Amino acid sequence: MSRMIRDLVELPDNQPLDALIRQLCQLRDHLPCGVRDVRVQLRGDQVFGRKLGISFLRPQTQEEHALESRYAHALRYAA
Repeated sequence: MSRMIRDLVELPDNQPLDALIRQLCQLRDHLPCGVRDVRVQLRGDQVFGRKLGISFLRPQTQEEHALESRYAHALRYAA
C-alpha cells in the first residue's frame, strides 16, 4: 500500500535558476527508496508568494501499516 506524501519547497520571486536547480537536485538525491510518480507544481501568487510543490508516492512503513490495519476493522463497521 502507498501513501501520498507532499513536500513544499519555498520558491522566492527572484531566485537565480542555478540555485533552484541545486535545490531540486538535493531534494531528488534525498528522496526515500521506493519513491515513484514524482510531480512538480508551481502554486501561489504575487501577493502571498510562490511555492514549488513536489509530491510523490512512497510505500508505507511497517509502523504506518500496523496502525492503519488496526483501525481499518473499526472503519468497516462505522460505514
